[in-house]
Amino acid sequence: MSRISVRGFAVASATAVTTVGAVVGVASGSTQGGSTEPVEATAADATLLAEISPGNQTQAQTASLTEQADAQSTAADAAAKKAAEEAARKQAAKDAAAKKAAAEKKAAEEKAAKAREAAEKASRSARDADDFPVQASYTIAQVQSMAREMVPAGQFQCFSNIVDHESSWNYRATNPSSGAYGLVQALPGSKMASAGSDWRTNPATQIKWGLNYMNDRYGSPCGAWEFWQANNWY
Repeated sequence: MSRISVRGFAVASATAVTTVGAVVGVASGSTQGGSTEPVEATAADATLLAEISPGNQTQAQTASLTEQADAQSTAADAAAKKAAEEAARKQAAKDAAAKKAAAEKKAAEEKAAKAREAAEKASRSARDADDFPVQASYTIAQVQSMAREMVPAGQFQCFSNIVDHESSWNYRATNPSSGAYGLVQALPGSKMASAGSDWRTNPATQIKWGLNYMNDRYGSPCGAWEFWQANNWY
């Protein structure tokens, strides 16, 4: 029992005693100076006793607990709503990131496909070796002109770089130690017979074979030149 309850109980007890005494006094016909004040005081004290009765205290405690429970429930609902909103925000961000990654991947794949298509298109020769008349001999300028017409424009410089290093555009160049032969220094030179039986004397046949070799092994003359730069051979 709290301090206030004890104090109230004491007051109520004293009031009850006084009330009983007053009632007895009235019943016996005894008054103090003919005044009715003790009776009025007794009524007020009886009201105070009713106000602090144990039943009223229980009702007050119940109301307080109900208010606390309502406050806790409201706080829990607010916390749950905030957590749900945060989870939704995180999921939305995650979905957006996944969508962006998928779009970037698709764009990269499309770009790679276009690059492959362009490389394949560029690797196709504009003219074939058979399109050139056979001559007894060819100057470097003539050989380079033939290569420009056979090698795709976007790949010609790479092809030219390799030929510059391998034979300096001499279609009869022979490596005395390895036996490599021709513009692209095929090893052995007889490999070029797959492009034509005149591989020894026809630079167009050598260009055709060299272009096919670079495309098959490195994807393109530029792929072959990139490998050559790293290894000094291809």
